[in-house]
Amino acid sequence: MVAACGRLVAGLGVAVLLGACSTATRLRGPLSERQLMAREVLDSLTRTLQAARSDRAFPGAYAIVGDTIGVIAEFGVGRLDWTWRAARPTRETLWDLASLTKVIGTTTAVAQLVERGAVRLDAPVQAYLPDWTGPGQDAVTIRHLLTHTSGLPSFRRYDTLTHAPDSLARLLFRTPLEGTPGDRMVYSDIGAFVMGEVVTRVSGETFDGYLALHVFGPLRMRSTMFRPADSLRRRIAPTEVDTLRGGLVRGFVHDERAHYLGGVASHAGLFSTAADVARFAEMMLRGGRIDSARVLHDSTIALFTPYQDSARHNRALGWQKAPAPWAGQHASSSAYGHTGFTGTSIAVDPALGVYIVLLSNRVNPTRANNRIGAVRARVADAIIPVIRRHRELTSHVENP
Repeated sequence: MVAACGRLVAGLGVAVLLGACSTATRLRGPLSERQLMAREVLDSLTRTLQAARSDRAFPGAYAIVGDTIGVIAEFGVGRLDWTWRAARPTRETLWDLASLTKVIGTTTAVAQLVERGAVRLDAPVQAYLPDWTGPGQDAVTIRHLLTHTSGLPSFRRYDTLTHAPDSLARLLFRTPLEGTPGDRMVYSDIGAFVMGEVVTRVSGETFDGYLALHVFGPLRMRSTMFRPADSLRRRIAPTEVDTLRGGLVRGFVHDERAHYLGGVASHAGLFSTAADVARFAEMMLRGGRIDSARVLHDSTIALFTPYQDSARHNRALGWQKAPAPWAGQHASSSAYGHTGFTGTSIAVDPALGVYIVLLSNRVNPTRANNRIGAVRARVADAIIPVIRRHRELTSHVENP
């Protein structure tokens, strides 16, 4: 059993138990229910992620579990690549978030614009992008883009046609529909790109500038950014070996389209730390507010995070719902989350009052490694029952 206070260096990783070091604990007194829960959560993270690292699911990973009070426990495993000299991951390691960009960045920006009345969910996209034209596109709404039911294809290998940012952007913008809007869900990077164009046109700001000013700045997510500086390179977890881009990808975005767009895109491109992503997740649990910053209203979160059409797909607005690997088998119906291609995920369960952040570089050295999906599910299944049991015990004590 992991000690209730301090830091443990054990085997393949570093485990940290936070919020559980009371005077009573230091004096070997009885542990509170929260401290007992934290200890069990940490043990579960330790076992699950060490097993995943031994199974070569990733070279390194960092996980944080928390609630509205703060971090419950966190654990770092492995190294930033497969060499023994590589640094160990910490809560300040920078990871390529991949498609977490869509929810932490794009969806949050759209939600803010909806709050302000600048964007309407059921308005046609052409109300904001009048030059976005093509057969059937007049029927596509903002809601369609957010639920990936626009009729746009998943992606196109336009990066094999051009590396010029303007040309690539034009190709993405002009992609024709492949299906009828609202007919079926096709997870679409191209739809997310178009959604980002709506954000920039409506706000009059650059995409990265908007997020820095309206989301990351207020939340004090100081290590969340596009195009990290070269001076940060040692903190960045490398991703894939890409011979077309000079070998090991480290410090610039893994996604090829986002890379050739210049590193800033609404479907991928964000880099962040486990500490920052956890702060974002806690804000979502708190109804859009953390400390003195409010970036969303609780009514907006309530609008964006339920199932939109559970009979046909598992999408909320921007967010994904269960069934999904990040949810495991025990998440509540109110849970929402998302994954990133590089090996990242975020899960928020308001009914249970908990979030789980898992950041890894499973694509190092190749994207052929697909073990991360099972790992996400195992993490959720190891953590959620522990927290639910302790929540029920606490509730029973408070309401006998």
